[in-house]
Amino acid sequence: MVMKVHGSLLSSPVKRVLVALYEKELEFEFVPVDMRAGEHKKEHFLALNPFGQVPAFEDGDLTLFESRAITQYIAHVYKDKGAPLVCEGKPMATVSVWMEVEAHQFDPVASKLQWELVLKSMFGMTTDAAVVEENEAKLAKVLDIYEARLSQSKYLGCDCVTLADLHHLPALNNLMKTPVKKLFDARPKVSAWVTDIMARPSLAKVLAMSNQ
Repeated sequence: MVMKVHGSLLSSPVKRVLVALYEKELEFEFVPVDMRAGEHKKEHFLALNPFGQVPAFEDGDLTLFESRAITQYIAHVYKDKGAPLVCEGKPMATVSVWMEVEAHQFDPVASKLQWELVLKSMFGMTTDAAVVEENEAKLAKVLDIYEARLSQSKYLGCDCVTLADLHHLPALNNLMKTPVKKLFDARPKVSAWVTDIMARPSLAKVLAMSNQ
C-alpha cells in the first residue's frame, strides 16, 4: 500500500515531509486538504491528526502526525532507500541536537518572519515592521551560532546532509525571497550551506508540485 501525505502545499511542515520522501525516492500519494474550507478541523481529518493540523501521514496501518516525527520515521524505516538522512551511533546524537536546534531556535523565529513577510500579503494583511525588526535580530543571533558550527562541519549534523539540514528547507525557500536574505548572505559559511541544500533535487520536486 502506497504511503499517503495529507496536507496543503502552502504548509511548511507538509513540505518538510515531502522533501524527505523525495530524498528517499519513495512512492507516495498526496491527498490535498482544503484548509480554507476548514477541512483539517472536520471529523474525518481529526481521525488522522486529532490536533487538526497538517500534515497527517499514513503508511499501511500506521498513522502519524508532526512533521519531524514523520521525517525521522521515513529516514529510519527506509534507511536502505535513497539518501541516508541519518547517521549510526554517536554521530546521530549530534544530528539530533541540530534537529532540536532547528525546531526550537530557528523555526519559531523563521515562522514569525514568514508570516509577516510572505503570508500576510497573501491574505491582504499589513506587515508589522516592529515584529520583523525584533525577529530579524533574533534570527541574526541564531545564524551567528550556525556560522560557527558550519566552520567546523560542512553540514549542521555531520559532513553529509541529514534531516538536521533538510528540515530548514521550507522556511529557507520562503525567507530567501525576502529582505531577510541579507542575514544569510552576510555569513559566508551559512550562505554556502543555504546554496548547497537549496540545490537539492528533492526541493525542486516539492516546488514543482506547488506549481502544478
